[in-house]
Amino acid sequence: MERRGPQQQRDQRGDRRPRRPREEKEFDSKLLDLARVTRVTGGGRKFRFRATIVIGDKKGRVGVGVAKGLDVAQAVAKASKQAEKALITVPMVDGTIPHEVSAKFGASKVLLRPQEKGRGLVAGGAVRVICEKAGIHDISAKFTSRTSNQLNNAMATIHALSKLQKPKP
Repeated sequence: MERRGPQQQRDQRGDRRPRRPREEKEFDSKLLDLARVTRVTGGGRKFRFRATIVIGDKKGRVGVGVAKGLDVAQAVAKASKQAEKALITVPMVDGTIPHEVSAKFGASKVLLRPQEKGRGLVAGGAVRVICEKAGIHDISAKFTSRTSNQLNNAMATIHALSKLQKPKP
């Protein structure tokens, strides 16, 4: 039997170190896309799941994470962690963006325009979800490409939002 000093006493559960209290999630998340992907090998098909998650705090910070896992829960957990690492801060002026911006990712092209207060979110698909999670209330968005790929649309939107400049006072 090993001997322990006073600083190595175990707590009630038998752990050496007391656990940190769990932090409350400060981000709101939404599953944007879930796809079953296949890798064909000599032994047959190997199936995995790819999850695309959007997280945001509705105060200007938003992120998109993409990850694969052997089951849906694992893919979603990994994608959430990726999204937290990829957070960007969106400069906002009275609930909208400071200026017009466009971006391209893959085959997806997006155009974001600021709107006056009270106009609302005039956007659909991935842009709407990302703007809601970022806390943008008044914006107009248009996809100038024909692709419906949710992942590319989300990444194009994130690239557009990251290109925004803070307004000069």
